[in-house]
Amino acid sequence: MTAVERTMKARWNAWWRRWPCWVARATMLWAVLYAGFGLVCVLSRISLLGPSGDSVASGLGWAVVAVGALAASVSAAVVRYGLRPALRVLLWTACGLAAIPAFGLLMDGITLTLGQGVDSVASAANRALAAAGAVLLAATARTDRRPGETAIPEPSAAPRLVQRAAWTGTLAFVPYAAMKLVWAYGGRFAGITGEEMLAVSERNGASGVFLALESWGLDPTALLAALGVFLLWGLVRPWGQVFPRWTMFLRGRRVPRWLPLAPALLGAATLAPYGVVGAGYLTLATAGVVTIRRGDFHSSGDALLVGWIGMVAFAVYGVALTVAAHSYWLRTRPACR
Repeated sequence: MTAVERTMKARWNAWWRRWPCWVARATMLWAVLYAGFGLVCVLSRISLLGPSGDSVASGLGWAVVAVGALAASVSAAVVRYGLRPALRVLLWTACGLAAIPAFGLLMDGITLTLGQGVDSVASAANRALAAAGAVLLAATARTDRRPGETAIPEPSAAPRLVQRAAWTGTLAFVPYAAMKLVWAYGGRFAGITGEEMLAVSERNGASGVFLALESWGLDPTALLAALGVFLLWGLVRPWGQVFPRWTMFLRGRRVPRWLPLAPALLGAATLAPYGVVGAGYLTLATAGVVTIRRGDFHSSGDALLVGWIGMVAFAVYGVALTVAAHSYWLRTRPACR
């Protein structure tokens, strides 16, 4: 590392350690942009939810404006008067409101990764902006933490109970991955063959990348499940805190906390409620209270079987990811010297 690189790195570290001094201004800037985004969508009749011009879609646009205005006023008050208890409550309230539209951002990321387009560019932009705002608002609510010298803890494994949760989340994905691989290799499950599932994916607008992987016997969702399991164990084992040897230029260095925590928190906030709510709906369908549509399957029973496999996997893994992310957060939290 040259002297210039060391100087730039030192300046960057010094600026980053002083995040409590500038994050409130960054939050205020985001809030103004977010409120402006919502106002443009309302005036241009750009739908963030539902058909264009629908009253629900228009109401969502005004809700974006309201959240942006609330966040802007509160963050401006923090810049002017400092963090007060009442302002902290309002910041966490705005954070919760901003986190609600961010639901579904993980699904948008998956579709883009597989080469598919999102259903609505404006809706995807709203989710991304809302997620960024939730992070900034949460950081602003913790600006009473003063910059100072900190000590990074040594890499450590999660407690045994947390590792058991990781095992549970891993095993929950086994039936889901097995079902997907059966279809990917042309087998039959739940009354439908792999060729039929491939035709369904093509009819539903799957991308060329998705279809190519399916034709090679590699189901993309099973690959993503394996990546999710890798993330889960990285959160509970010491190797998840240090770059491994095969990363030539980074080996031995500490993994930045945000690198595993960002996808972990996003996945937990999406999969856990999605799976839990979905499992509740399937419980009502199994009891005969509601009727489940058979969709692309030959019977409602087949659709119910596949739904149970998917929802149990998402719910259990989402809860395990939440527990693992919380443990990783506590174990890697810098301590004041």
